[in-house]
Amino acid sequence: MAASLITALSAVRIHSTAIVEPDVQIGPGTAIWDSVHIRHSATIGAECIVGEKSYIAPAVHIGNRVKINAFVYICSDVTIEDGVMISAGVIFTNDRYPRATTPDLQQLRSSEPDEHTLPTLVSEGATIGAGSRIGCGLTIGRFAMIGMGSVVTKSIPDFTLVLGTPARNVGYVCRCGHPVLRFDHRSAPRSAELQCDLCGRSYHLRTGLISEPAALA
Repeated sequence: MAASLITALSAVRIHSTAIVEPDVQIGPGTAIWDSVHIRHSATIGAECIVGEKSYIAPAVHIGNRVKINAFVYICSDVTIEDGVMISAGVIFTNDRYPRATTPDLQQLRSSEPDEHTLPTLVSEGATIGAGSRIGCGLTIGRFAMIGMGSVVTKSIPDFTLVLGTPARNVGYVCRCGHPVLRFDHRSAPRSAELQCDLCGRSYHLRTGLISEPAALA
């Protein structure tokens, strides 16, 4: 690694303290900051930011213009689509019943993906708040928003705002991130026409699921 703090290589910026293993693909314009560790076979798209001291495991796939803050742990078989925000201290998981060893305690289980590994998908435009914990085998919907410190145990629909431990639906958000509706999770509305007070975008709520007009979807 060059003596300068940041090394420019094919328009990719990699901090001198970062560890990038062989067979990692990184798109142009992406910045990898100090003490990041990216494991083999991970892929990261263009114009991303990976914050300091974050860890990206094997078989992780990250899209374009993704922002990953500091101290984030992304385990194997997580897929993150374009435009996702992952705030500081977020932890992903990929095994519901983890053990360190085989049942006879005579052999460590491998950390590589295996038949116990459950994939997680973070869909485009979603935001995961600081300190959240993300369960495995689930999908976080398009432009969904997870409040800080939440524990996510179930899949989250598109444009849905969730908070708490476990995370529960408490509203819906616009593409711009501004809430378009807030409510108590025990009395969630089923149908409504919604509009963002900040940017003016419109949404349809039908049977508890929110969607955009066809022209924007």
